[in-house]
Amino acid sequence: MKRLLLGIGFSLLLLAASASTAAEPFFFIQMSDPQMGMFTDNKDFTQETANFEFAVANINRLHPAFVVITGDLVNKADDAAQIAEFKRIVQKIDSSIPVYNVVGNHDIGNLPTTASVTSFTNQFGPDHYAFRRDKFVGIVLNSVVIHSPQQTTNQFAEQEQWLKSELKKARDDGAQHIVVFQHHPWFLKTADEPDQYFNIPGERRAPYLALFHEFGVKYLFSGHYHRNGLGTDGNLESVTTGPVGKPMGEDKSGLRVVIVRDDRIEHRFYHFGEIPTRVDLAPAKSQATRLKTIVPSGPKKVTTDGNQ
Repeated sequence: MKRLLLGIGFSLLLLAASASTAAEPFFFIQMSDPQMGMFTDNKDFTQETANFEFAVANINRLHPAFVVITGDLVNKADDAAQIAEFKRIVQKIDSSIPVYNVVGNHDIGNLPTTASVTSFTNQFGPDHYAFRRDKFVGIVLNSVVIHSPQQTTNQFAEQEQWLKSELKKARDDGAQHIVVFQHHPWFLKTADEPDQYFNIPGERRAPYLALFHEFGVKYLFSGHYHRNGLGTDGNLESVTTGPVGKPMGEDKSGLRVVIVRDDRIEHRFYHFGEIPTRVDLAPAKSQATRLKTIVPSGPKKVTTDGNQ
């Protein structure tokens, strides 16, 4: 009996030690496609400004651990006014909240060149990089050179080798979550779906997905589609997030709240009329009971576009 009690006591101590070392949950916000100028085909960016500033006001109120903007920062590459307006609004985000920019096809062109990639990096920083928060590792990729590498073969090869090195480093460091961010979805619904404008071509998609599986990546976050989408490949989840800017289809403009826990990542897209007043990180049976208080209004509508 004494041996049994000692065994139970030791097990309880192990459980307590495990609980004490568990990382605190946190949340971040993913936005995509602010795309300054898209509503009016580059005549102005009045509606994009209203949407983006509303998103930033909510970011400052909710105060996430960080923000990731998954590409198409502007609608017309190298448009000085669009770039300046994007930067002006981003600078309104509380300086204690890191912001990670991702390059999109409208930022460097559908068929990128060395010059267009360099122009982006001069304006916004690296086109591929990694960042960390405790045992969370975020890997940001330039999906445009993966989608269409014809004129950027050197960048394509360099990024691929860098990615393999970063994945190995993250795994060796004991990362709990390795999350990949890029503009183009790897796939919208299924890993073997046909090639189209909105996904990565299958000939390059397959080897990258195999690499993600090998290194334990379970979440891929992207934009580009201007709608929301969710696809799976085994335990790998491809999350496509609708735009801050102009939506397409039935989805509205908004942002995604992502909760990071030790054992899983939870996420939900909110259009601008339903952003929660706070993000409750306490465990609950469903996400709906954690994020249930709603802000009743969105940004001012300054166009008559029916999709907004």
